[in-house]
Amino acid sequence: MRFALLGSGSRGNATLIEAGGTRLLVDCGFSARETERRLAWLDVAADSLDAILVTHEHGDHIQGLGTMARRHGLPVWMTGGTRRQGRHGDLPEIHAFSSHQAAFSIGDIRVSPFPVPHDAREPVQFVFGHGPSRLGMLTDSGAITPHILELLQDCDALMLECNHDMDMLAQGPYPPSLRARVGGRLGHLNNRQAADLLRRIDHGRLRHLVAAHLSEKNNTPELAAEALLSVSASLEARVTVSTQDETTGWLEL
Repeated sequence: MRFALLGSGSRGNATLIEAGGTRLLVDCGFSARETERRLAWLDVAADSLDAILVTHEHGDHIQGLGTMARRHGLPVWMTGGTRRQGRHGDLPEIHAFSSHQAAFSIGDIRVSPFPVPHDAREPVQFVFGHGPSRLGMLTDSGAITPHILELLQDCDALMLECNHDMDMLAQGPYPPSLRARVGGRLGHLNNRQAADLLRRIDHGRLRHLVAAHLSEKNNTPELAAEALLSVSASLEARVTVSTQDETTGWLEL
């Protein structure tokens, strides 16, 4: 199994996962043209994708979803709550699932969904599996729950939200209402919360740790990396900080 973030942040999110003969796009928060361009950076044609999996209905996760799905005839998987929001437009094929349901498979990739606290209808994150390999994904969550901790144990790779630095958010340009939303229980994980989660799981098995969904106004790559490395300096060679404008390149498991 291997994966690559096409870009991550408040202006767009998408992650490509490949295992066996299956290519899965998680979220499509860029325009269809931009998504196709970023896939090409990875030598992947959009029509070689097998499906799109959606975490929730916010625009930075579904901007190009409808066009991509229609243009390339791609089935879309989303929770029933996300589907009922109806912000995705007409789609050629929809598979609805529950954020609490057992694992299911899309081709050769095993998908284990779990609910997260976020201000959306039925937001979800995932652990992906192929053979013994496990890839965890946690962004767009305002808090860490016991269930999240349980599911993210024993991962070989982890995409972990480091959205904001608390001091930068408090002193930054956002109005009070937006600061409260971002920093609240239904908002986004800050650097300290990400580091706390890392301390509470078995991070020794991680081959890749990707800091994801960084705010361009309320965080820096240096602060995010510093928070994660405060847990263990031994992680340094395994940490990648994702950016809004570039892919991470392929990360292999």
